[in-house]
Amino acid sequence: MIGLKSKLVMQKGNSSANWFFKRIAGIAIAAAGLVPCTAASGQALPAEAQAVIQGTVKTSTGKPASGVTIQLNCHSGPLMTTTDAAGRFGFSIAAGSACTVNAQSGDERSVAQSLAALSAGETRQVNLVLRPSNDAQSTMEFSDKPNFTVAGVTDWTAVGGHGSDATLRTSEDLPRETLSLKTRGVAANASPAGVEEEKKLRAAVAAAPESFSANHQLGAFCLNLADYKAAVPPLKAAYLLDPADRANEHDLALALSGVGEYKAAREHVERLLAAKDEADLRRLAAEIDEQLGDPLSAVREDEQAVHLDHSEQNYFAWGSELLLHRAVWQAVDVFRQGTKAYPQSSRLLTALGTALFAGARYDEAAEKLCAASDLDPANPEPYTFMGNADIAAPDPLPCVESKLARFVTQHPESAQANYLLAMAVLKRHEQSEKAEVLFKEAVRLDPQLAEAYLQLGILAASQHNYPEAMSYYQKAIVTNPKLGEAHYRLGVIYDRSGKPDLAKQEFKLHEDIEKEQAEEVERERREVKQFLIVLHSRPGSSGTTN
Repeated sequence: MIGLKSKLVMQKGNSSANWFFKRIAGIAIAAAGLVPCTAASGQALPAEAQAVIQGTVKTSTGKPASGVTIQLNCHSGPLMTTTDAAGRFGFSIAAGSACTVNAQSGDERSVAQSLAALSAGETRQVNLVLRPSNDAQSTMEFSDKPNFTVAGVTDWTAVGGHGSDATLRTSEDLPRETLSLKTRGVAANASPAGVEEEKKLRAAVAAAPESFSANHQLGAFCLNLADYKAAVPPLKAAYLLDPADRANEHDLALALSGVGEYKAAREHVERLLAAKDEADLRRLAAEIDEQLGDPLSAVREDEQAVHLDHSEQNYFAWGSELLLHRAVWQAVDVFRQGTKAYPQSSRLLTALGTALFAGARYDEAAEKLCAASDLDPANPEPYTFMGNADIAAPDPLPCVESKLARFVTQHPESAQANYLLAMAVLKRHEQSEKAEVLFKEAVRLDPQLAEAYLQLGILAASQHNYPEAMSYYQKAIVTNPKLGEAHYRLGVIYDRSGKPDLAKQEFKLHEDIEKEQAEEVERERREVKQFLIVLHSRPGSSGTTN
């Protein structure tokens, strides 16, 4: 979920009715110097077949920029105009056109913005900012000219199969885990002061139920607590009292999404976008579209968010959506561009490492994950990603062991830190004594860590200490009955101990669990739609990113 509250500029008096736009279209064209797209062909379009693109251009200091060249590129060809004294411009285009628009004046230019197809009677507002041509925010080639297009989706058929099945599964699981890196609003604590504040807000609503301010403040308070269910009623009441308040409607869309009312949330986002196109709204629309089972719309919304605002959060959201749907190398491209713009972003580097691992670039993945941990040594997330990647990789990954040792130093109380370092030690040195100490510390810190009990059992069995191995396998099964390998290894111990009936039982459990988990993996794969990619460098070619 994006930041919980984003105050948006209020635009009173806007109407989304088609008749209204049709009526003002002619006035807007005359007043703002709009250039009809039909001018090139010499054929006039009826008003009901037109749409309007209008906007402003400002300098980097926020002043209106006059006399600036505006270029509009649609499928019918390019059009040009210039801004007036107030920095305004406009075009009238054929409905259904998808276009890009940018501004240029001398050695200054804006970021090109991509506009999805406009419907008949629609007016799209575009705000451009001129920056020096060497400004990183305006010259990001990838944002202006991505070298790929997401053309569609297809069912999962085969994900390519890099390395072992364990490696393959990790390459599928880690991309899903990148979603946990998304920035979320920090929920306020239910402290005595917070409880008292809520009482006051609820009393204010009870005293003045027709007060927009009272309802909005209560809803926003509950939203900041991530109590979406409690936030919806007062935000809905505020919306009915003042439908034109953008900040409240944005909060309402967030709250509705939080309670799973995605269609209603999407309707509110569409209303807000119709009045003003904003990156935060595009990103929220993408999150909602993903929940509605429409990843194609989601990825296009995320791309548009990046075009509108080259923020770290927007790069992360776009790349994550691509990676989630197996457009691995396109996600790598997005994350690379993001890390160039935000070299101090630990989560973008972590996401880039994850994408590289999914593409079987194991050493480079480790390099990025290690660099992410260096940027934020106290953050456990890069270590967790690199540790899991190291376990699944066919060979030990460079730099990982030393970083995981730092993880344990930073978080000696973390069972996961001790476990991951122990696994790294075993993979590199087979130092069972050191690994055993770390595994034992892990289960001391977290008695429910079944994987650590399993590894302790394997170590004991390698030393022919079968009674101890049996005990550890049994503890692993008690804490996680679905840990198939523990059942299998316990069955081996029973078989060697002359207990064939118990061995047969454990082998059967292992077989059933493996079958069940394989079916679950297959189901998850079928549910994840893969993106079909068209590379601009190879027109007409398409395919998945496997």
